[in-house]
Amino acid sequence: MTLDTDAQQAGPAKRVRLRTGDQLRLTLGAITNRGPAIAHTDAGQVVFVAYGVPGEEVVAEIDRVQKDQLMAHVVEVITPSPDRVQPLCPYFGSCGGCNYQHLPYDRQLKVKREIVVETLQRIGRITGVAVPPTIPSPSPWFYRNQARFSTNRRGEIGFIRRASNRLLRIETCFILDPVIRDLIPKLQGKGEGLHQIVVRAGINTGDLMVLPDLSDRNVDLPTGQPALTEAVAGRRFHISPSAFFQVNTPQAENMVRLVRERLHLRPHDVLADLYAGGGFFSAQFAPFCQQVVAIEVSQQAAEDAALNLAGLKNVRYVMGAVEAVLPSLPERPTRILLDPSRQGCEPAAVDAMIAAAPERIVYVSCDAATLARDLRRLIDGGYDLLEVQPLDMFPQTFHTECIATLTRSAA
Repeated sequence: MTLDTDAQQAGPAKRVRLRTGDQLRLTLGAITNRGPAIAHTDAGQVVFVAYGVPGEEVVAEIDRVQKDQLMAHVVEVITPSPDRVQPLCPYFGSCGGCNYQHLPYDRQLKVKREIVVETLQRIGRITGVAVPPTIPSPSPWFYRNQARFSTNRRGEIGFIRRASNRLLRIETCFILDPVIRDLIPKLQGKGEGLHQIVVRAGINTGDLMVLPDLSDRNVDLPTGQPALTEAVAGRRFHISPSAFFQVNTPQAENMVRLVRERLHLRPHDVLADLYAGGGFFSAQFAPFCQQVVAIEVSQQAAEDAALNLAGLKNVRYVMGAVEAVLPSLPERPTRILLDPSRQGCEPAAVDAMIAAAPERIVYVSCDAATLARDLRRLIDGGYDLLEVQPLDMFPQTFHTECIATLTRSAA
């Protein structure tokens, strides 16, 4: 069924019961924080339309019907936007990985900034703060240093299809670093009986990790490595199989510089590095302050940190939850740096930061919504938000890294 939702009707529009597979003719509005453009049916139903550009008239097919909204994707562009471009990847629209290949890169950067501004206002009630233009990735293509390939019963590898749980077999990928991309033909067909095959590459070291061990599957490359090393901003890091590490190595180098500039570290400063993981930021900033206290709850991350922080005598690594450890520190931090997971901070952790009363807080976030929520609490607790700097760590996707800078209010 195809419905023309732009047609003028006499009297109020009636809500038609829509089903998966139905098609709607829609005019698209702004792109939202998860990637789709927003539209409305004549009956007022909200439709989130993947792969659209604001202002376009399109035919969209419904993927999922929810109680108060519809999820859909573009199947035909009736009136294209001048910003629309031909996607580079042949799997775009079927693969669930990329969201923005139909937009030129400069427009992607603008969209990401607009979404950060809107999210700060909508969730954090934050207006008037400086949100500079999104800092572009050194490369908008072939940047990812890790891939997690799904498999099927035939041993094929690929990614999960958009809006499904089925495998899309792939032969290439345009956002994977060429080192990983060129392994796909060697791994294709070797995944029988496995849930996933994970590949990680040390872009600046040449190291490679392919898991699990595939030595019994006639794979023409080493596999089963226990760890790999990567170098960022002049420091080498040990990375275990389950450890978090930034997926865009060149942009991670830019992020280190940006965070250091915003911390304004002085020789007498005590820096609390919250959610410290394997010690990435602690290792980078220890030379510029009196002491770093790194706080982390994961035992595996602590094992990596023991190697990554070796030789740095002014770093103390403390195991435990931020909300439990921070209030008990004998050192009063003058600076706090935090880089939590996508879920952001527990309210008690934000309260602990406020109680610690550092002069400056720098918050690195990969989710604008949880960032806005936590910033609101910090502002209400006596901090001034100076800036939220978007940083494109994930080109072609809706994900946006942000670096927020706060100072303790003089009042």
